[in-house]
Amino acid sequence: MSNSFGDRDGAWSRRSDPALWHKARRTGARTATLVRGLQRRHAVLACSLCLGTNLPALAQQPTADEGNSGSTIIVTAPGGTRSDDAQLSLDEDRLGEAARPDLLSAISRSVAAVGLQDAQGNPFQPNLSYRGFVASPLQGQAQGLAVYLDGARFNQPFGDTVQFDLLPEVAIQKLEIFESNPLYGLNALGGAIVLQTKTGRTSPGIAVTAAGGAFGEREVAGEAGWRGRRASIYAAVQQTRDRGWRYFSPSRLRSSFADLGWDGERAGLHLKLVGADNDLTGNGSVPVELYALDRRAVFTHPDITLNRFVRGSVHPWLMLGNSGDRLEGVMYLQRLRQDTLNGDHADIEVCEAATDLLCLEGRSDGEEPLFDELGKAIGASSSEGGYGLVNRSKSRGQAGGILVQFVRERETSAGKGRLVVGFSHDASRTQFNSSSELGMLTDDRGVEGLGPIVSQLDGSITPVSLSARTSYGGLFLAHTIPLKPMLAAELDARWNRQLVRLDDQLGTALDGRHLFKRLNLAARLKWQPASGIVLRAGLATNSRAPTPAELACADEEAPCSLTNFFVGDPPLNQVVTHTYSADANGRTGRLNWQIAAYRSVNRDDIQFVSSAVRGRAYFRNVGSTRRQGAEAHAIYENGPFRAAVGYAFTDATFRTPTILNSPLNPGADDSGRINVEPGDQIPGVPRHRFTVQAKLQRRAWSIGADVSFSSGQHFFGDENNADARTPRYSVLNLRGSATVTRQLRLFGEVRNALDVPFATFGTYTEVDDIYLKEAPNATNPRSIGPGTPRRVTVGMSAEF
Repeated sequence: MSNSFGDRDGAWSRRSDPALWHKARRTGARTATLVRGLQRRHAVLACSLCLGTNLPALAQQPTADEGNSGSTIIVTAPGGTRSDDAQLSLDEDRLGEAARPDLLSAISRSVAAVGLQDAQGNPFQPNLSYRGFVASPLQGQAQGLAVYLDGARFNQPFGDTVQFDLLPEVAIQKLEIFESNPLYGLNALGGAIVLQTKTGRTSPGIAVTAAGGAFGEREVAGEAGWRGRRASIYAAVQQTRDRGWRYFSPSRLRSSFADLGWDGERAGLHLKLVGADNDLTGNGSVPVELYALDRRAVFTHPDITLNRFVRGSVHPWLMLGNSGDRLEGVMYLQRLRQDTLNGDHADIEVCEAATDLLCLEGRSDGEEPLFDELGKAIGASSSEGGYGLVNRSKSRGQAGGILVQFVRERETSAGKGRLVVGFSHDASRTQFNSSSELGMLTDDRGVEGLGPIVSQLDGSITPVSLSARTSYGGLFLAHTIPLKPMLAAELDARWNRQLVRLDDQLGTALDGRHLFKRLNLAARLKWQPASGIVLRAGLATNSRAPTPAELACADEEAPCSLTNFFVGDPPLNQVVTHTYSADANGRTGRLNWQIAAYRSVNRDDIQFVSSAVRGRAYFRNVGSTRRQGAEAHAIYENGPFRAAVGYAFTDATFRTPTILNSPLNPGADDSGRINVEPGDQIPGVPRHRFTVQAKLQRRAWSIGADVSFSSGQHFFGDENNADARTPRYSVLNLRGSATVTRQLRLFGEVRNALDVPFATFGTYTEVDDIYLKEAPNATNPRSIGPGTPRRVTVGMSAEF
């Protein structure tokens, strides 16, 4: 029997780290047991269907002559999405072009305006950027996109983060990305990502996929669906293991999904269950001099995240009378248990005045003795490689919500009118605990704990125990008004109210009550001047209230760790965004095309900025920022051949002068501060992205390729644009498949086929006071998030 956590090959083992193994086992046992139970039941269901029922293939859709007279209506987002308004729409075929679950890569290669950043150094935890706005699993990232899974918010309420690893990839039926609209509620500053899952009615049959490849990549996924005249059942499970292409970077993911549905002519109900049990390791950025010598190198480690997630949701709908009006809704409950462990170097050295004690360096007032939880000065040890911190956090969050909306649709002489009126309410409670243990650096720059928990008297590094509650309500209206044939007006409105309560469990420093209210409006005209051509133009306002994580980490004098710490509670203003946009799309012969232009201006934008203490930062309002740009996409289809091209120009800039701390920036003054002027570009946003795709599909085989080009981006910490950007890059991916029998297909994929070294993220890291045995003379503070090298994956899929 394995000694690893949960009796499996996870991110660490009992032998390598006994304390962490026992901690992880205790904190994740309950949710992990529930998720594994769901997975076992789903597997039994799939096998039972396989042995006892002859089902059609998954690709087959229900038709009227099969006796499926019911209707399936599932809310996908507040107000109901206008699918023809989506800036990007990917169906099951587009999502499955790699012949296996591949959600994030499918988004990135299909639309030029979307990019993935390897800030965390883990392929399952990227930052997703769209039009300069980000959805990220990291607490220290300013969030700007709302994500919905089957009509319920998927942004985690404590920090509006998006944990992509929790999504049941194999069960995703459709993905749409919409531009900014107040209907989508808080955090939809740049737009919304709307995900819809499969049902037994849309995906009947059984399918199994198995794949393996370089760096210990192993993946197995299975799904089974059944449909009757009214009832339907769908279940899916997926397991992924990856040793990681960088050192000390293994990950293991397990997810399960189930949908039970009843669809009548005048009413319907679906019950959906989602479970995830994931161990993730992502060791962040690497200094450029170290990367040049060894692409697989890491700077410090470990950096481990355990996620245990369960969500249940109910999706009812009911027709009202004979007019076609209906009520539809979503109710959900979820629980997320997250544990992190991060080893980092710290500005801790032997005190000059007392050589038997340790001091914290880097403060403006010089060295400061290091204290433990009892208020005692911490003595020096025999650490030869330097000192660090083992940062630990534990988060236990419960959330739930309800959305109810009334939908009326009417045909008029001028066209189809639509009115949606509804409300939503989401509430959450999160218990967050964190601590920093004094550690020592090993020869390979791992950090091993020495025992004392650091607790500075000024609060710059201190244990935290915080209870956070949120209550978010909204009233919304979406009205499509036909003005005359081929011309319509769309009017949307939403009133938001968010209450955040913070209760410090160790004192009163974090206590606070914050209330935010706002009415947001949008208006747009839609005109169809000719058959197959649609023109749209409009404006919208949206807002984002500060999250509990941001409100609890907004004090420059008490900054928080870059690994989810919170120490201070001054108020922050909510962010308000004004967006102006215009787009056109159409079809000309075999060519589908779309062009768009937009400008979004954020007022009181919130950024995570560095403090004077290494590895610590805090949230603050930085005035106004602006994101503007243009996009163009085209798809050509001719029989078995399909090609697509896309281009996106994104100009993201600061509009308000400000002063930030960035001591490693080459343009910093003697105090380590930089002056940011209007027009300076926002870090992490490439100005140009270009994508090309091609695929040839024959009856027995297919081949495809895609190329992504990205210009360079400024490093985080280089907000004044004094330093060089990351290098531009192009990446080529190849894929192909062959049908062996009617049920069996073989496939393969080569990612980064030319093995191009590239970086998707950049920041600064102090290296001159850490001994790098691979690069003992390293002094360059530039640190990058390297992209994946060449990776070959092969596999097989079967449908029954």
